[in-house]
Amino acid sequence: MRAALLLAASALALSGCGLQPLYGGGVNGPVQSTLAAVQVAPIEGQSGWLVANALKERLDTGQGDAARYRLEVKLDDQIAGLGVRRDDAVTRERRTLRARYQLVDLSNGQVVLDATAGSDAGIDVVGSEYATIAAEKSALERLSGIVADQIVARVARFARSGGAAPAAQ
Repeated sequence: MRAALLLAASALALSGCGLQPLYGGGVNGPVQSTLAAVQVAPIEGQSGWLVANALKERLDTGQGDAARYRLEVKLDDQIAGLGVRRDDAVTRERRTLRARYQLVDLSNGQVVLDATAGSDAGIDVVGSEYATIAAEKSALERLSGIVADQIVARVARFARSGGAAPAAQ
């Protein structure tokens, strides 16, 4: 009884805060229809292939709409050694994946959204070179998904705002 009362009070408080669901309207809503109309331009390199696939998975709604926008992405993928022992052997690495992306309106070629996204991951360097390479690749796969999520969220906010560029963060 007490939990139900608390839940009802929370729902009442949240209804007055002005928050609206980003994907309101479902498949036919403005966000979902805009995301379905975005084509992803090819991105260079292995990291580009991973990010492009992650973006396509997140943007494809199966509607088959004609593309209204093209997403152009340039990546910067870096690995830097952090932890160094007395014998100058690296014990820890940091992999950083940064993306600069532009959403281009295909009807007039105008850039309607220009932003960046990025994330980083720590990697332990162990005695086995194979294990270290596997950890670096695994980190790149995780980072590709994170960067793709950030890009799609920003494009969704753009669509939700009616095509106005969202405030920079």
